Amino acid sequence: MAESDYSTLLPKILIETTVKQWIADDIPSFDVGGLVVGDGTRKATLWLKSPGVFAGKPFFDSVFELLGCVVEWNSDAAIEGNFVNASSNHKIRLAVVTGPIHKILQGERTALNTLSRCSGVASASYEAVQLARKAGWKGWVAGTRKTTPGFRIVEKYGLLVGGAATHRLDLSQMVMLKDNHIWSAGSISAAVQRARQAAGFSQKIEVECQNLEEAIEASKAGADIVMLDNFEPERLKIDAKSLKEKFPHILIEASGGITTETMHLYLCDSVDIVSQGKLTQGYSCLDYSLKVQL
Repeated sequence: MAESDYSTLLPKILIETTVKQWIADDIPSFDVGGLVVGDGTRKATLWLKSPGVFAGKPFFDSVFELLGCVVEWNSDAAIEGNFVNASSNHKIRLAVVTGPIHKILQGERTALNTLSRCSGVASASYEAVQLARKAGWKGWVAGTRKTTPGFRIVEKYGLLVGGAATHRLDLSQMVMLKDNHIWSAGSISAAVQRARQAAGFSQKIEVECQNLEEAIEASKAGADIVMLDNFEPERLKIDAKSLKEKFPHILIEASGGITTETMHLYLCDSVDIVSQGKLTQGYSCLDYSLKVQL
């Protein structure tokens, strides 16, 4: 179970604006199918048909709220952050949606798409975090900024519900100086100095490094976090240990091509963060369905 109710993080006005755009994308003009079914009040049951972590409830709620429907959740099963052991032969009832039938069907696919993808991210995050904890590692498993444009808030929310860290949410939240920034600025030291002048004391600065020499330069220049990018596992452990001995206050992130299957190779006491783009790029969606009650 998730330790916190992360739904309180979501600004209602942002969710409503985002969901309105999703609905407009799906119903840009006439809805002939809606004419066929009419506007009588009906009920539809939400079923989960595959195992995984349930996540995305606020988005599902918002879709149907904007369409004038009411969602009643099964309080025993529909708990965000819980692993639900469902299957096609053992479906779990999560909620009942009540409202005009054409409105239920207008929101059906948008709501299911959001729920299945958010739960997919949460499930991938949960798996990675559990593996790290079983290995005895206490650092942060994190996502990256490799998210779907227009869908980032859902994927970042899924990371949190699954137990992972979101990493920075956008370009304004934390300064990350990557290879292109450094090449353009002329050096790591120059890039960090320029960033610090603008960011001041209130933002962390992270520098992407390709070797130990760059990591040492970044640390001396005043970086708060050093990313060891695309290192071989054994080289990463050696260099992370050396860097931590010289700069014990520096946070060290391992990143670059790391997956849940290979993550164990990178875990060590000197590494504080392991980030995976696959958590928001390579996840499998959970199987949900919404069935109108006869």
